[in-house]
Amino acid sequence: MKRLAELKQAGHKAFVAYIMAGDGGIEKLGEQIQYLQERGVTAIEVGIPFSDPVADGPTIEAAGNRALAEGITLEKVLDEMQRFDFEVKVPLIIMTYLNPVIRFGAERFTQEAKKAGASGVIIPDLPFEHRQLIEPFAKQQELVLIQLVTLTTIESRLEEILKQAEGFVYAVTVTGITGSRDELAEEVGAFTRKVRELSPVPVYAGFGISKESHVDRLRDDVDGFIVGSAIVQAFHEGRIEDIEPLIDAVTAPHSV
Repeated sequence: MKRLAELKQAGHKAFVAYIMAGDGGIEKLGEQIQYLQERGVTAIEVGIPFSDPVADGPTIEAAGNRALAEGITLEKVLDEMQRFDFEVKVPLIIMTYLNPVIRFGAERFTQEAKKAGASGVIIPDLPFEHRQLIEPFAKQQELVLIQLVTLTTIESRLEEILKQAEGFVYAVTVTGITGSRDELAEEVGAFTRKVRELSPVPVYAGFGISKESHVDRLRDDVDGFIVGSAIVQAFHEGRIEDIEPLIDAVTAPHSV
């Protein structure tokens, strides 16, 4: 995750791609990671399918359901990642809900995630106040537990979360679930600027980021962007090349 801090210091923007592991079959996972890293993304979130994904919009929920129908589990994803026969050159971040982790065993999960080459973990339904369920085991494996902050996070809680932040801060840019949107809410810019001013680590905007216009609007307010639904849908429909201009809009050198 050191690379993320270096990017920020150099003034470059990060592009974090989200994929749903097992959508289309577990054998697609390695292909998707290879494609994205060759295309120049900064990091990749590997999503674990779950039957009750409270933060996911219809696109990612549908992808998760397709993966579940393929029999994909947390264990199968971690096993597959440990079998990759190519060099992973970008940080991999496991994004999973808490229930599969608890069922798998929190300590075992962090151990297997580390063996699978993960650098960090995102658990969107793990309250900050209950991070001790995972954090001690993550620290033992030198895995970063990524924190999320939202438009509705109160000031005192925001400050407390940011004090503990590692890797990067996931700034949720909508009051709701994931999914592509035409426009971002008016207050998003002020929110991301405030988070960035307070955060000791890079701040990445996610949820709803799907267009170059979104990138242009927030470019000066965040250190990077997280794109999920647009990538998941593009892989599903066999048109991933349609995402390339969005990757370039974030990662290409930009002059004002």
